[in-house]
Amino acid sequence: MKCLYEEETDMRYTLENENLKVEIDSFGAEIKSVKRKSDNFEYMWCGDKKYWGRTSPVLFPFVGAPKNKEYRYDGKTYTMGQHGFARDSEFICTDITDTSLTFVMKSSEETLNVYPFAFALKITYTLKKHDLEVCWEVVNNDSETMYFTIGGHPAFRVPVREGESQSDYRLAFEGLDTLTYLLIDTSVGTVLADEPHTLSLENGTCSIAPHMFDKDALVFDNGQIQKAGILFPDGTPYLTLTSEGFPNFGIWSVPGAPFVCLEPWMGRCDDCGFEKPLSEKANINVLKPDEEFIKSYQITVH
Repeated sequence: MKCLYEEETDMRYTLENENLKVEIDSFGAEIKSVKRKSDNFEYMWCGDKKYWGRTSPVLFPFVGAPKNKEYRYDGKTYTMGQHGFARDSEFICTDITDTSLTFVMKSSEETLNVYPFAFALKITYTLKKHDLEVCWEVVNNDSETMYFTIGGHPAFRVPVREGESQSDYRLAFEGLDTLTYLLIDTSVGTVLADEPHTLSLENGTCSIAPHMFDKDALVFDNGQIQKAGILFPDGTPYLTLTSEGFPNFGIWSVPGAPFVCLEPWMGRCDDCGFEKPLSEKANINVLKPDEEFIKSYQITVH
């Protein structure tokens, strides 16, 4: 483990074993690279701003955005942008071991203006053979009950080889025959919960259709997806993301961009028409003072 570079305040750290080399940026505690060491093969999207300038942002304290980027708590109305503020915050690397890196951000005067809770968010990345585990720990340092959602947003290169197209690849959901998903009303940033769609699967898989993301992300509720994979055109595994116990999941790309995001979420954006207090939001995570929330997911590369 070492710091690769320093650019203003953000720093990039490496974590590696005999199989993989991982790079994490302290800005946003964001995964920037996951490479197979045997041939230097890169799994992560490069963050080309032509399509999308991020690689794996952490979504906190909101996944998605509330209606018109406003939410209500304790009789007041607050403004919150898409996916919260953690992805645009500097984290401090507090712990480095042979197998893990831990990053922490805490509430500040700036965050309290838009999110009225004192908290600490700790993110630990642990490398185990061909797996990268991502663990979130949220601590409520406030005197009031805290409400939040949190999610991952890792983007993977698809396609990866000359002459291939994204539609040559397949999404894999082992053991499932069909999935139900929702779409987002992009004009207000909320989910069209009353308009479900069906994703039909063949042997637990489906192609990444050319127009799959024309209307933004596919949103899966009710814990339907506990494991999602991407397969090469020949059907062999490319990578798998395991998120056991997560109620929500998103799959997204920019139409025409060479990446696909597999997004494990603990909560999601509001349903269309939702205007109740934050405490009544579906799938909201609730932390009493001094309590801790811990949740993790794993990326397995092949």
